[in-house]
Amino acid sequence: MSTVDTPALLAATTKDLADRFDGVHSADTVARYVADSYVALHRTAFGDSRLPELTKRFAADRLTALAPADDADRTPSVLFICIHNAGRSQTAAALMDHHADGAVRVHSAGSQPAATVSKSAAAVLAERGLTLDDAYSKPITAEILTSADVVVIAGGGEAVPRLPGPRYETWDLPHPPGDDLDGISAVRDEIDTRVQALLNQLTTH
Repeated sequence: MSTVDTPALLAATTKDLADRFDGVHSADTVARYVADSYVALHRTAFGDSRLPELTKRFAADRLTALAPADDADRTPSVLFICIHNAGRSQTAAALMDHHADGAVRVHSAGSQPAATVSKSAAAVLAERGLTLDDAYSKPITAEILTSADVVVIAGGGEAVPRLPGPRYETWDLPHPPGDDLDGISAVRDEIDTRVQALLNQLTTH
């Protein structure tokens, strides 16, 4: 069985992102965020074969959020948070991404990220023709939190820091057990209604 050369993959990731963010962030900043993102995800996703790829995606999202705002880019940003970033926040992010079709930047995070995304959440989203195949659980980070226009707390609100900048909303959503697909479908439908209302607020001026 071949082993993954993690240091080499992280070095390649750092180089790729340093090239992508050239003129925006220093090479040292990129290296620091790649290392920090790897450590943050490794805490829960150490068994995920996609860990190097996920590290690159997570670091890129954080570096984008950290970059100075471009006055020409008025795309609103929403961060969905729940405890494990496995069910409710992933469902909300997937539905917002679907309905917004690029009109909103969508992020999700958890106060206590799980190792994997909920299979039940994936199953009820599949009924809508949506997938969580590329989704992964990740922690709350300051740069994505403060860059969001709206932070939606879909669960575990007491663990979410309130920082200046974003507008905070708390959605009082039930947390049915994983084998209650009818209950999870009902939560999905409620989330969908709330997501579409929020999207209308963000894109109607």
